[in-house]
Amino acid sequence: MRGGQDGVRAPVLQFTNCRILRGRALLREDLWVREGRILDPEKLFFEERRVADERRDCGGCILAPGFIDVQINGGFGVDFSQATEDVGSGVALVAQRILSHGVTSFCPTLVTSPPEVYHKVLPQIPVKSGGSHGAGVLGVHLEGPFISREKRGAHPEAHLRSFETNAFHDVLATYGPLDNVRIVTLAPELGRSHEVIQALTARGICVSLGHSVADLQAAEEAVQSGATFITHLFNAMLPFHHRDPGIVGLLTSDRLPPGRHIFYGMIADGTHTNPAALRIAHRAHPQGLVLVTDAVPALGLGNGRHTLGQQEVEVDGLTAYVAGTKTLSGSIAPMDVCVRHFLQATGCSVELALEAASLHPAQLLGLEKRKGTLDFGADADFVMLDDSLHVRATYISGELVWQAEAARQ
Repeated sequence: MRGGQDGVRAPVLQFTNCRILRGRALLREDLWVREGRILDPEKLFFEERRVADERRDCGGCILAPGFIDVQINGGFGVDFSQATEDVGSGVALVAQRILSHGVTSFCPTLVTSPPEVYHKVLPQIPVKSGGSHGAGVLGVHLEGPFISREKRGAHPEAHLRSFETNAFHDVLATYGPLDNVRIVTLAPELGRSHEVIQALTARGICVSLGHSVADLQAAEEAVQSGATFITHLFNAMLPFHHRDPGIVGLLTSDRLPPGRHIFYGMIADGTHTNPAALRIAHRAHPQGLVLVTDAVPALGLGNGRHTLGQQEVEVDGLTAYVAGTKTLSGSIAPMDVCVRHFLQATGCSVELALEAASLHPAQLLGLEKRKGTLDFGADADFVMLDDSLHVRATYISGELVWQAEAARQ
């Protein structure tokens, strides 16, 4: 029970000696938590006449909202696109392991797969709150199979699909029930895509544009139909051209609906996107930038051969390829590494680098009142970082769920 008599009596935690990311600034303030939410200390003092039950010294660290990864295909040997009998245990393993990288919520992502895989896997990945068991699941991200053959990247060509006469019925026949789905990536140039975008957004599902040869006009029309996201900007789309900038042109388009905000994913792993391209995107539209890992099952495993859905992936150093080719196949960089690389590559502020992994994905999903923020009343999901942005501890609902070895001393 939140806010009632039980809530008033619940213990109050006060995190001291810290800098809090709030309102796009790092503030030297304490963070107050009760019942898993951020507390307004003035109300505590003046209305309840209470003080903290427990104080925790943060040693001068930064407290930022927990990171949110809206595109992660698996990790640590787990492939979300594999139709096993116990998909849930794999999701749980990844959810637990990504805590050490500051991720408190995520969208397990499935790459292009045959219908029987979606029908078996999707019911096994329900939305789930985070906690000591691991990061919370916000819903599944379905990347494909309604994408371009020319820009399929690491997606298997044999399982790509287009929209048939009854477009949305074809979507339902492919995926099955959409109850656990939060994001769908599709190519807007496919016939009947606009009715699909409208039907998905009417159900509260975020539509993302990607793996596409769409020109700018097609991309703008998709946004006018309800699309709000771009999947891994620059990758698997037409390159920027001065006469028709393609999907990339959405960052500065003047033909978007009034009040519509376009977000775009960036893989800042040092491989997928040149630092100059990162800087161009950031300077063109900083408030729409969403850091994603696009991590594959090989995350955390090192060199060798691994899977990604129906494909085999080969990891060589810091790069993952479709086996036997030079086609990039997702990333093996965790979110905290992406945040640090993005900061270094763009020269942006620490505040913006952290918001790109927290506030912006929360805004994309319409969760900014609860997630991606340390405002009063929000969920107490946060990460403790040192000045070089290495994760020292991770908290979900005010509970310590991971701590670096050095911080335990």
